[in-house]
Amino acid sequence: MSTLTQTKPKRLGTIAIIATLLSLTLALILATVAGLFIGGGAQPILLGDPGVVVRFGLPIVKAALNLSMALTIGTLVLAAFAFDQPSKLPPKPTETEDSGLLRRALNLAAIGAAGWALFGVANLLLSYLSVTGSKLAFDQTFSSGLWLFATQIQLGQYLGLNLLVGLLLSLLLLAVGGLTGTGISAAIALAGLVPLALTGHAAGTAGHSMAVNSLGLHLVAVTVWVGGLFALLVLRPSDTALAAKITKRYSTLALLAFAVVAVTGVVSASLRLRSPADLFTGYGSIVLLKSAVLVLLGIFGALYRRRILARFSTDTKRTATFWRLAIAEISLMGIAIGLASALSRTAPPLDPTPIGTLTPAQILTGEPLPPELTWVSYFTQWKPDLLWMLVAALGVFAYLFGVYRLTRRGDKWPVARTVSWVLGMLLLTYITSGALNAYAEYLFSIHMIAHMMLTMAVPLFLVPGAPITLLLRATEKRQDASRGLREWVLWAVNTKYAKFISHPLVAAGLFASSLVVFYFTPIFGWAVREHIGHEWMTVHFLITGYLFVQAIIGIDPGPSRQDYPIRLILLIATLAFHAFFGLSLMMGQGLLVADWFGAMGRTWGQSPVDDQQTGGGIAWGIGELPTAALTLIVSIQWARTDKRVSTRLDRASDRSGNKDIEDYNEMLARLAARDARSKARGE
Repeated sequence: MSTLTQTKPKRLGTIAIIATLLSLTLALILATVAGLFIGGGAQPILLGDPGVVVRFGLPIVKAALNLSMALTIGTLVLAAFAFDQPSKLPPKPTETEDSGLLRRALNLAAIGAAGWALFGVANLLLSYLSVTGSKLAFDQTFSSGLWLFATQIQLGQYLGLNLLVGLLLSLLLLAVGGLTGTGISAAIALAGLVPLALTGHAAGTAGHSMAVNSLGLHLVAVTVWVGGLFALLVLRPSDTALAAKITKRYSTLALLAFAVVAVTGVVSASLRLRSPADLFTGYGSIVLLKSAVLVLLGIFGALYRRRILARFSTDTKRTATFWRLAIAEISLMGIAIGLASALSRTAPPLDPTPIGTLTPAQILTGEPLPPELTWVSYFTQWKPDLLWMLVAALGVFAYLFGVYRLTRRGDKWPVARTVSWVLGMLLLTYITSGALNAYAEYLFSIHMIAHMMLTMAVPLFLVPGAPITLLLRATEKRQDASRGLREWVLWAVNTKYAKFISHPLVAAGLFASSLVVFYFTPIFGWAVREHIGHEWMTVHFLITGYLFVQAIIGIDPGPSRQDYPIRLILLIATLAFHAFFGLSLMMGQGLLVADWFGAMGRTWGQSPVDDQQTGGGIAWGIGELPTAALTLIVSIQWARTDKRVSTRLDRASDRSGNKDIEDYNEMLARLAARDARSKARGE
């Protein structure tokens, strides 16, 4: 009787998982087809129609691809954040099935990655048929055209890269066994979303950078949210306490993902729906439906997840209630994914700007040339970057929350550190979303100001904030073998790679050499032309500057600090390097990336060459102000250290009754006596 009682809930769970998967698939297909009819994507194309199979098959395959990516990414992120590290010892006979929870998660992610690769191939093939309007064939001409599309055409390249990530993960996850490998696999999987963010409507819309960033963040949040929930349902632990713990951790991820989905959804819609009338178009109708579904999903998460999942037990009645709610929530997620896939095949409202009236700046950047730069422009012109706005907002919120937790338990945290961190984040926001970002594409001098502030000024505020020290003090250490934010940060800063690049000599080398490598190689052209290159540039400047400043005046734990004279030598060396770099630009007559800065059609301001020379002066002059500030800080730290050492020695001397002074005097007397004896023997 007891065996039958234990088996019945398990059997119910297996049936419920199958029912959930079927409902998810059905909801996804129906929502995709309905969205195609609502938005007009089901209608034949007037010129080069690929046929009904491609018209309906491509969005359905995209929806299946999105679902596979969500299953892979969501499972990996949940496992890396919520599951225990498996023991290196062989399992004991008394251990339950939960001891292999991470292995089950990796197997589930591998299944999702296999689907990612499979549907990625279908997506690439159907996209080629849709773009070219050709028919499926198995001859040399068709295969050559498909290969050309995948290797030479940008859309095909992005889809091919996404496919390769899925294929790599499907093989890699079979060999991964620990949390470190799981976290690295999750990072690779998230990187696989980048090519998709660069395609679709975001690739050709006005406000290109904002559209790409919002789509990329949207994809990350949705995959973590949807895939994490599905993994939570499939991998549910049999132990009630363990299930409650994992559910609580997933709820943290889900809440953050829901907030990002809401913000990015609003931003994406505002870029394409330019007036209230656009809401009544096919595109606007799908956006409204998708928004309604996301609101319902938020309500589900708020009302049921903590109540039902955290109290999950082997009680048959409660289990049935849980699965009914789970099927409803998963079905809503399937509808949202299906509508999103149909939206990608729906033409947004037309841009009122005729193609023939585009200026050179609009052709190159997708944006009209900003007004002439004046001192007022530094306060009135803005070009928001959603990615860095969210990074700064999250950084300020997390930091203030950490300070709040410290003060609530009676600990103190220096106000100056908090002010320094907040000012650094505000400065980062201004650089990436203010006038510097608005003019950096058109004026080399403004680009150089942004570069110098990112790599020197922002870290000068962030490093004294000591974020890692605050994290270690404000967050509790997990008592199990899992890794939360605290554990992952400690792992990251203690890796051999992190210790190597954060060594003062290496950090200084990266900081100085980046100037030459970046500006005098094709990397600079890639960074100004491609959005992903621009974001990489921002990350690179920020990280290299942070590592250098941390090595000079850092408070957070890291590699052993160099003596103060060595630090000053490093500062002087970088000062000289900046001076030589700035002089080379000031004296140069050749224009860097001439087909960009010289082709903007700008009629105001300096000529491109003169502006570049001004940028060289900025690199030489303005860029040294933070260096001077660093030198002053190092000098003050050196003086304070000497004072502390002297005070400590004086106190030790007082405690010993000045015995150290007496010993020192005795040593001098012995030396004097020895010298006297040597002199006497010599005479």
